[in-house]
Amino acid sequence: MNDKLVNNPQPVTEPPGKTALFISLNIKKTAEAEALVKSFCTDFPALIRSMTIRDPERHFRGILGFGSDAWDRLFKSPKPAKLHTFKEIKGQTYTAPSTPADLLFHIRADRMDHCFEFARQIMVKIGAAVTYQDETFAFRSFDGRSMIGFIDGTENPTGNDAVDFAIVGDEDPQFKGGSYVLIQRYVHDLDAWNKLPVEQQELAIGRKKFDDLELSEQEKPSNAHNVLTNIKDDKGNDLKILRDNLPYGSPAEGVYGTYFIGYAKDPAVTERMLSNMFIGVPVGNHDRLLDFSTALTGALFFVPSYALLGELAGK
Repeated sequence: MNDKLVNNPQPVTEPPGKTALFISLNIKKTAEAEALVKSFCTDFPALIRSMTIRDPERHFRGILGFGSDAWDRLFKSPKPAKLHTFKEIKGQTYTAPSTPADLLFHIRADRMDHCFEFARQIMVKIGAAVTYQDETFAFRSFDGRSMIGFIDGTENPTGNDAVDFAIVGDEDPQFKGGSYVLIQRYVHDLDAWNKLPVEQQELAIGRKKFDDLELSEQEKPSNAHNVLTNIKDDKGNDLKILRDNLPYGSPAEGVYGTYFIGYAKDPAVTERMLSNMFIGVPVGNHDRLLDFSTALTGALFFVPSYALLGELAGK
């Protein structure tokens, strides 16, 4: 077994379900509210076990993360080494906004009723202590395609690689088994996107639309999405994150979007990807996809291991 798993991490690296519910909440600034949320840290794993037992074939999973300010208020120090408030990334043309929140719930299952029921149970427990910030119902589309028609998450690490890239290890031993997660909710201008010839869409993404094959280095322009989000360290080794993106939307309202969610053992990798997208490499050479996609939210959280979650309740 990978030694990063000894602290029983939350199900960050497990396969996503067919539906998901993403909820961002803020904790009321009262001692009573903070105490209620801290006590919920003990209840959370039990709620998950109850949901899983009720229908084990539906691949139910729930993940709880804490924002930087919430960590300071609830648990004081020590604090995960790289947990901070996500800072706005402002490019010459587009901006990745900062919309920090205290709590993130990433709820996944093969059926939305399971996600909905678990969210209801959460609010029964802590509803009096929190205020709503964002709630997004999302779904898997056909063969894993995003709202813009391309398969999403092709470059995701799997197996032990997923653990190595997404789960904190000995670099921060007190928080081993945890993960940093960054979220952004995007809305797409599908009318404008769909007017682009498929060949131009493929150049914007850096992959073929039908069969998902990657374009050659000679074919890909410098502002292709998979060029700017391909990150390497000083030795030329790939640095990856684990994405669980899903589409969401409302045809009646004309809203079509993608909920981006990226797990990493080091949030600097995700933030570097976003900097490349919004600021550009070189500066001004922003991600072509941003001409059709607007980021509405942006926040960073830390997802503690189950072992640590139990300890936090007593702090």
